[in-house]
Amino acid sequence: DIIVADKFDKDAEIQVVASDAIPAGWMGLDNGPDSTAEQKEFLSDCKTIIMNGPMGVFEFEKFAAGTFGIVNILADLSSKGDTITIIGGGDSVAATELSGRAGDMSHISTGGGASLELLEGKVLPGVAALNDA
Repeated sequence: DIIVADKFDKDAEIQVVASDAIPAGWMGLDNGPDSTAEQKEFLSDCKTIIMNGPMGVFEFEKFAAGTFGIVNILADLSSKGDTITIIGGGDSVAATELSGRAGDMSHISTGGGASLELLEGKVLPGVAALNDA
C-alpha cells in the first residue's frame, strides 16, 4: 500500500491505497502501513542492510510514518547485534537523526551517491588519491 495525496503539501488530502491503484491526479508520497509491515518481515533475517533514501516526504508529518518506520526497523535489527545497518545520503541521515535512532545504526554517511558508486565497484577520486599516497 501507499499513502497518496492530492498535492505536494503538508495540508494535502490523503488516502491509503494499493500501490497499483493510485487515483488519477494524485501522487504517492509515502509507503503505507502494510508496506512497512512487509518490510519488517522481509528484512528480519538480513545481515546487512543499506538505506539510501527515505520512504516518503518525511519533512511533512502526514508522510513521515513510512520513513520513520523503516528507520525503526533498521535500528531495532542493528541493536540486536546480528545486522549491519548502513545509512547513506543526506536525506536518509536527516531522517535517522530526526527519529532519534541514529545511535543505533552501524554506520551513517552523508555520501549516498558516492556510497552507491563504491558498492558498484567504481573508483572514487578521493579514495584513489589516498591509495596513491
